[in-house]
Amino acid sequence: MSRWVPSTRMGCSGLSRHAVRNCRRTTRVRGPATISVTGYSSGVRNWSSSRPDSATRPTKATDESGSSRIQEPSSSVASLLGTVFSAPARVASAASEAFARSTGAERSGISGSKAFSDPLSCVAAEMTNLTNNIRNLLGSAHPNLDTAAKYYVQSQGKHIRPLLVLLMSQAVLGAPKSDSYEQKYNVDESISPLDILRDFNPANIMSTIATTVSQSPTTTTKLQTVEEETGILPSQRRLAEITEMIHAASLLHDDVIDDAELRRGSLSGNSAFGNKMAILAGDFLLGRASVALARLRNAEVTELISTVIANLVEGEVMQLKNTAPEDAVTGVATPATFDYYLEKTYLKTASLISKSCRSAAVLAGAREDIVDSAYQYGRNLGMAFQLVDDLLDYTVTESDLGKPAGADLQLGLATAPALFAWKQHPELGPMIRRKFSQPGDVEKSRQLVTESDGVEKTRQLAKDYCDQARDAIADFPDSTAKVALIDMTVTVLNRNK
Repeated sequence: MSRWVPSTRMGCSGLSRHAVRNCRRTTRVRGPATISVTGYSSGVRNWSSSRPDSATRPTKATDESGSSRIQEPSSSVASLLGTVFSAPARVASAASEAFARSTGAERSGISGSKAFSDPLSCVAAEMTNLTNNIRNLLGSAHPNLDTAAKYYVQSQGKHIRPLLVLLMSQAVLGAPKSDSYEQKYNVDESISPLDILRDFNPANIMSTIATTVSQSPTTTTKLQTVEEETGILPSQRRLAEITEMIHAASLLHDDVIDDAELRRGSLSGNSAFGNKMAILAGDFLLGRASVALARLRNAEVTELISTVIANLVEGEVMQLKNTAPEDAVTGVATPATFDYYLEKTYLKTASLISKSCRSAAVLAGAREDIVDSAYQYGRNLGMAFQLVDDLLDYTVTESDLGKPAGADLQLGLATAPALFAWKQHPELGPMIRRKFSQPGDVEKSRQLVTESDGVEKTRQLAKDYCDQARDAIADFPDSTAKVALIDMTVTVLNRNK
């Protein structure tokens, strides 16, 4: 069967509809992966399987109410940026540089690839508009709430989650479609009458007449079509925005729970606005994300993304307990110790990434095996992302990380490097059980982790997950977006922020 391969100078937007229709091939379904962990053998189950910079940084509020197969990085082919989409090359370049700075990772290429290597350049125009689109969705008539809700939604953040949604949307464009696929809606159209919704948003002109106009849920319904220049549906763009809104909400809530003072080098939301307003702002983000999600009019996507919110809460509860219940009794590291950690990691981090990638494929009407492959990619990359995040707490300075070094230990958290070290240094057990609460626990634990191979084993595990993410999309139709998704595994693995 002949395979269509895009020209080396053709961007993601250069796929003609004819080429897309003929760029079909059978893919295989992959089951849950099992990763061998040195010192543990841990099955990754099916379920396991932002910087808040603002234009102006508010001062702290006083009113509480208020063997790896991953390739080494190489230089990006900057000269090709202008061929990716119709926007000026300088827009792509600026967005790409911002992404590289926010992740601390060099732009990296896959050896022998016929496509340029910067993942962001594929969807730079979309990513450039991401922040403004989200801010429009979050408009509130209450100034304090409006400011707090938008605080973590800034263009300087990494925005990994929406980036992955957009890349996945392009990558599945030419994939075989489900027999039941149809698209009949406008993502900006309300389902219920506006006067009943009473959801006033100053950024939305239509909302200003919400109390006097009742809009029928069936009026102005129109076909949503793939945009020729981007290969992305309006619903997929909105999905990318929803994922970032949910992520920002989780950051606001997490920083309250952790009593954090900084988030990526800036005041945390709770430091800037107080705990009460930070919690309310997070709730508001989730509310607006839920409305936007409902207007996608896709039951499966609604189910997927809604369970993400529950997963985030469950993961946070598991993190509060720190380790598996039996560890508190025996004080000995066991395979169950790592199983518990991996489950928590999936719920807190990989769930949103994996289910949003799957949702992007569902919205594209992709066949079930493609949909499952999209999920497997997101799940494995999400696990790798958190593993790298955990090891950075031991390897990066406070100035680079944007928060105190060793913050996980100070919060009483035993992450992968400490769990691996526990296997070599049993004296870590009592400190882990008491959440490093006694004087000297943090310093001693950090020393033991440094003396062990815990950091290196964590990095190797992250590489294994990245390999599996790449394998998951091996049978996707060849495209620049597919190469970008592969390159994202390199970016995630080599980031230092």
